Amino acid sequence: MGLDTFWGSIRAFHEHRLLSWSAKHFEELEVRTLGVNILGVDLIMTIEPKNLQTILALKAGHWGLGERRKTSFKPLLGDGKGLQWQHDTADLRTGIFTTDGPESAHSRGMLRPNFTKKQFTDFAPLERRFVSWSKDIPKDGSTVDLAGHFFHLTIAFSAEFLFGESVEALAARGGEGFEDAFDSGQNHTFFLFRFGTWIQRLRPLGSLFGQKKFEEDCRLVHQLVDHLVDEAFAKESETAAQKDEKSSSSERYIFLAELARRTANRERARSELLNVLVAGRDTTASLLTTVWFMLSKRPDLWDRLQSEVEELKNGPPTFEQLGEMKFLQALLKESLRLHPVVPQNYREALQDTTLPVGAGLNGGAPLKIVKGQVVAWSLYAMHRRKDLYGDDAEDFKPERWLDEPATGRKGLRPGWGYLPFNGGARICLGQQYALTQVSYTTVRLCQLFSGIESRDPCVKWREKLHFTCLNLYGAKVSLKPRQKTREL
Repeated sequence: MGLDTFWGSIRAFHEHRLLSWSAKHFEELEVRTLGVNILGVDLIMTIEPKNLQTILALKAGHWGLGERRKTSFKPLLGDGKGLQWQHDTADLRTGIFTTDGPESAHSRGMLRPNFTKKQFTDFAPLERRFVSWSKDIPKDGSTVDLAGHFFHLTIAFSAEFLFGESVEALAARGGEGFEDAFDSGQNHTFFLFRFGTWIQRLRPLGSLFGQKKFEEDCRLVHQLVDHLVDEAFAKESETAAQKDEKSSSSERYIFLAELARRTANRERARSELLNVLVAGRDTTASLLTTVWFMLSKRPDLWDRLQSEVEELKNGPPTFEQLGEMKFLQALLKESLRLHPVVPQNYREALQDTTLPVGAGLNGGAPLKIVKGQVVAWSLYAMHRRKDLYGDDAEDFKPERWLDEPATGRKGLRPGWGYLPFNGGARICLGQQYALTQVSYTTVRLCQLFSGIESRDPCVKWREKLHFTCLNLYGAKVSLKPRQKTREL
């Protein structure tokens, strides 16, 4: 029945070592695709790039998101009916986390214009928000955990990008407590994602699992977003007749306004917005936290990054300048390799199909998959494969990504062996936007502060699994401001 595996995973999760616990099975068995039994349910796990390319790209139509869209994500990110433990999913097919097939393509089609280069190369909104946010970072050398500050910053970025309003404006319009409720709701959603099947069987005892608080969080979040959706729909109805194609194309793209143009379904609009808010906010904040945790532990990384930043002459960077900062980009790539923000994922087979490798005595033969079979993968484990990344795969070495013209050595290019933003039909549309936010924030902080000191005695990064994966210890640091700095 796989009780040992089940309890082992529970123990590892609560001890913040689930990722390494899962990865060790591949090492101990000396395989890259294996079968796991958890409470009688058979699961296949793989860390083979060929298999992931097949699932995500070559045979993407054979695979879907499975049960998660029917239960766990529904109360907060879907239509809200899951609050009453209803199992009807007819109205749930909204949002990038919960849709397959044509519904997914439709959601991505509405989202795609939000992430064209034109939409995020104007850094004026980023700079304005950074200036306001950075005033709360201590300048006296006291200890600060940057993790919480990064989450506040990224939700501010996302709110303006998606709703066209600041977090402060949302609070003034009745959204006070929105950020806390959104955080708490996500925590419970992840809990349902892991244990929802068993909790639903015990639904009379739902209050023991924080269900009442979860319902309050969902209602607060939905109430504010519904209010914004209603306003956007009313504005679109009033102005549609006067708008011509020329005037609308000159306006800055706001996702909510575009939703109002494309759908009359208010529940769909709310769900699309919340799905994108989760994706845009959490991944960016998690990556920023990991980057600054590593910078605080490695003076050599800090010094090299500062040397590159100083070439900007203390001025805010442009989009082109960020792209030319090779060490900064390598730093981000290495952070995403060793500590991917979404370290595990899975798909469910929609029909009988095959994976190119995983069967046979040496694991090199095609593997038959039957309809309904779930295949999971671990980027955490795959990104540590020594045959892909070298004997030092466990080490944090940004230079592995850099070209060395003097020696002719090319930087690492692992293809489908490196998937921090997924791949194929469901590749992250906002990856460049997220990397731009992280790059810009990191450079501007380096321009404000000349020194960094870790204030956390724990040397190693340790996982905290949520919707994304965050360093358990955050990024507790002391920052030394520059003696003379450009007035913000």
